[in-house]
Amino acid sequence: MLKTEMFSGEIQIKKLAALTGVMLMAAAEAMAQDKAAKPARRLVVSLPDRKLAVMEAGRVVKIFPTAVGAPKSPSPAGSYTIVLRLTNPAWYWKGKVVPPGKGCPIGTRWLGLSVKGYGIHGTNNPASIGHNATHGCIRLRNRDIEELFDMVSVGDAVELLGERTVETAEIFGPAPALNGGVVIQ
Repeated sequence: MLKTEMFSGEIQIKKLAALTGVMLMAAAEAMAQDKAAKPARRLVVSLPDRKLAVMEAGRVVKIFPTAVGAPKSPSPAGSYTIVLRLTNPAWYWKGKVVPPGKGCPIGTRWLGLSVKGYGIHGTNNPASIGHNATHGCIRLRNRDIEELFDMVSVGDAVELLGERTVETAEIFGPAPALNGGVVIQ
């Protein structure tokens, strides 16, 4: 009797393993189809223009004004991806923690990038938008980061461009005039 019960238990485990495998394959296929159905999306940030463009299939969907890294803490130019999405994040800086809320320097949303410690986030200082004012992150007004947050997903590409290019001129228009490091619009 004991041998029969063990054999029956093994059969149930094998059936469960097979069912789990089929479910995982189906989920992977559904995710692949979902990814294929979505247009290629990427964020292009022009550090000199202090603007972020949401691009889908080569088209500009929306442009947001930003604040970027200050001269002593520049934003890291390069190609990254979104690796984390947080609603109402806390801010951690040099052993200090500021909880979510009106006083939180990173605002209401955080999009973590694949470069450690950097992200795209909101602000408790909207007057900083349009300036080189951050510790290297890309900062948007809270209403803008909330809109952007709903448009993007983990895995979306993010390009931080440190110099104007043909592409940035096509996306953002001619280079803005500068007055003491402040963009004149």
